[in-house]
Amino acid sequence: MTEASRSFAECVNRVRHHNMTFVLLKKGTPVAQLVPAGRLEPDRKMTSVRELAAALREFDLSPDEARAWNRDLRRARRMK
Repeated sequence: MTEASRSFAECVNRVRHHNMTFVLLKKGTPVAQLVPAGRLEPDRKMTSVRELAAALREFDLSPDEARAWNRDLRRARRMK
């Protein structure tokens, strides 16, 4: 999670343009995946960036991690 928070926009670019998948770990336990939209399972709910940001508020991020997520989420919103 820490590494993804520092480079979220880059992770999104890799998922989008290189068809990569990322598994996000919290203390070594998988908690989420970033997958290309075409590989989403039909019964899975899509989450908006706003919903992701709200969910991330529940994690105990350091101030630096929180700033990195905020910065990268803003960058990801501009990518379309």
